[in-house]
Amino acid sequence: PLILTWERRHNIVCGLAQALDYLHNECMKRVLHRDIKASNIMLDSEFNARLGDFGLARMFKLSETTHHSTKEIAGTPGYMAPEIFHTGRTTAETDVFAFGVLTLVMACGRKAGGQYDQESESNTSSVDWAWELYSLEMGTD
Repeated sequence: PLILTWERRHNIVCGLAQALDYLHNECMKRVLHRDIKASNIMLDSEFNARLGDFGLARMFKLSETTHHSTKEIAGTPGYMAPEIFHTGRTTAETDVFAFGVLTLVMACGRKAGGQYDQESESNTSSVDWAWELYSLEMGTD
């Protein structure tokens, strides 16, 4: 398997951040990707990140701040912001949450989770796992 150096990981994360900034702030219409995850990131021969799979993406006016989904909640468990399950709304911030999960996945090498994983016999998400470690380190409950 290919091992990515920290420098390459950093470049990938920075490239994805630039892509999200473009989609959220620079397009004629705001684009919410709604399914940012590791398998939707492609790398070119120089390991530059390319965001793919826009099947769940939605476009709306720059003046609008949210997209209200009335049919179904879309995305990949483990990468989805918790508020999506409560409000049914996706925002640029929910894409940024997924980007944060992806960054955590790249940094620690752990799957995003949110679904039962037979290999680890766990369904703890990477976010919950990171908070547990943080709580242990800080001595809080």
